[in-house]
Amino acid sequence: MTIPTASHGGRRWVASLQRTLRLLVHSNLFISLATMSVVVTTVLLADLPLEALPLFIVFAATLFVYTVNRFTDLEEDEANVPDRASFTKRYGTILLTLGVGCYVIAIAIAVLEGLPGAIYLLLPLVVALLYSVGGIKRVFLVKNVFVGFAWGLIPLGVGYYYEQLWTLEILAVAGYVIAMITIAAVIFDVKDIPGDREEGIATVPNTLGTAATRRYSQIANVVVAAVVVGLVFGTDLSLEFLALLAMNGYVAGYIPFATPDRGPLYYGFVVDGEHVFLAVVVVVLVEWLGVL
Repeated sequence: MTIPTASHGGRRWVASLQRTLRLLVHSNLFISLATMSVVVTTVLLADLPLEALPLFIVFAATLFVYTVNRFTDLEEDEANVPDRASFTKRYGTILLTLGVGCYVIAIAIAVLEGLPGAIYLLLPLVVALLYSVGGIKRVFLVKNVFVGFAWGLIPLGVGYYYEQLWTLEILAVAGYVIAMITIAAVIFDVKDIPGDREEGIATVPNTLGTAATRRYSQIANVVVAAVVVGLVFGTDLSLEFLALLAMNGYVAGYIPFATPDRGPLYYGFVVDGEHVFLAVVVVVLVEWLGVL
């Protein structure tokens, strides 16, 4: 009988953790958590009460949109992310049913609750159609900006829900999210270079090269950080908004390692996890410790 060593146990633990993370990433549950994190960040920085309904609506819409995209991108994923393509083939129908079900329930709750602007809950459907079917993802850089603006709808939606849409706080978070998600979307394309070239899709990485992509993305990241500092000290935004710089630091840390050979956990967990990281920072620094 072989007694398992600590190293064997450690490897099993790491393997189990990797399987769990892949499940969260491939199932779109993690990206849904990321968009919910945007809601948390927006609510806390805008000094609004956190409620369950906006969180559920964003979770449902994200799960729906990204699961639809998994099916429309299946051919590309077979070249770029074969493990994800295999997961979609095996479990995609179940996840699509769950996504559609949650999305319909979110719309039904909004209508029954008489929420103003419930019609805007159809925007995720429009986003899914434009991106996955409308050909936007084939236009150089436009698809990255489109994804950025789609995520920017989240803080704007929070502002609409709380009747605070045109406040400086909401608009600042929306602008920040648009900028940072656009940068992340450009970096995300690094992993898809072979498949995108095969499909004839022009992206920043397969047009300018990976080194230039990392360099320009880092410059953009620094510019966004400088804008945040300028807004905090040049407007009425509170010092709490300096917490956003934590994500700029996080992004600065992952950009140098963005290469085509990185696996799905790097892009699907590390890169997509930037807003989860930011929400944790905001909760700890602003809500719990009151540092800023």
